[in-house]
Amino acid sequence: MIRALFSAASGMTAQQMNVDNIANNLANSNTTGFKARRTQFQDLMYQNVIQPGASASAQTTIPSGLQLGLGTRSSGNEIIFTQGSFAQTENPLDVVIQGNGFFQVHLPTGELAYTRCGSFQLDRNGNLVTADGNTVEPQMTIPSNALSVTIASDGTVSCTLPNQTAASVIGQLQLAGFANPAGLNSLGSNLYAPTEASGEPTVATPGGAEGLGSLLQGYTESSNVSVVTEFINLIVAQRAYEANSKVVKAADDMYSQVNNLTR
Repeated sequence: MIRALFSAASGMTAQQMNVDNIANNLANSNTTGFKARRTQFQDLMYQNVIQPGASASAQTTIPSGLQLGLGTRSSGNEIIFTQGSFAQTENPLDVVIQGNGFFQVHLPTGELAYTRCGSFQLDRNGNLVTADGNTVEPQMTIPSNALSVTIASDGTVSCTLPNQTAASVIGQLQLAGFANPAGLNSLGSNLYAPTEASGEPTVATPGGAEGLGSLLQGYTESSNVSVVTEFINLIVAQRAYEANSKVVKAADDMYSQVNNLTR
């Protein structure tokens, strides 16, 4: 019975973390470029009362054995990088990635971070920056007298200036790709940092042979959180938590009956 108590308690702890993850997904259901996370579970070690394959006699072995598991734990919450829906905006600096890849941005520390959020703006110097003021890499400076800005599908940024008949090319946006994007470290503010699990970034032109997505101007990528799916997951997690709590109560009742035998 003592095993049942601790196993059920581990299940309650795991489901609590699952609910915490679901709550974060729902909280970011309207966050531009947000990617949902999915909680993963692992069973814990087993106590071998009878080892499978042990000798039952000189000629026979035990086919299945008797192993008692000691519960479960949350082993991770993988980032799901499915494409979110596109929302059209009136901002010519909003850009969405159609496919794989991340925009590169400079952090105040000088390091590079990566994001799927293409809601860009201009700072006082005309540099293309994120909502937090982080400069986009490679740096793009839009002239203050630019009449219009065009961002092509391959990342080429050009603008039309007064008294000019042809657009002037300013530069070209680059995208970064990872062998295992689920291994990226979430920094908050829609930013990710590479880890040993994600591998080093591969920087290339959008829509090129490297398999990175193309760009689309005037759109942003909505969160890929499905509110309906998250509510279903919430119900399942709640019922699993409830079931484990009933196991705790059942084990407690069994202990109570044992204690009553001494009276």
